[in-house]
Amino acid sequence: MNEWFTLTFIMGAFFVAGQATEYAMLVSEHVSLSSNAYGSAFYITTGFHGLHVIGGLVAFLLIMGRSFAAKKFGHFEATSAIVTSYYWHFVDVVWIGLFLVIYVLK
Repeated sequence: MNEWFTLTFIMGAFFVAGQATEYAMLVSEHVSLSSNAYGSAFYITTGFHGLHVIGGLVAFLLIMGRSFAAKKFGHFEATSAIVTSYYWHFVDVVWIGLFLVIYVLK
């Protein structure tokens, strides 16, 4: 489990770094939260999604720390790991919808 959680953590951190890079590029092109309706919608939706991704990354760290600290990986630890993975999959599905609306449909 820890190997997959670590890989997912790395990929999630890469996503957040890419989002920060995209924000920097848009700011340099004078697209801001208050510039127009697209900027407002873009920053609010992707910003909230990014915050949820960061929350998932924190949850992954907590679960991995708990699994290393536990002498026995029991039902409580497994339930926490499952709930964290459900949360992460939900955030993934939301991103698919956001990606389609923001980047494909424009």
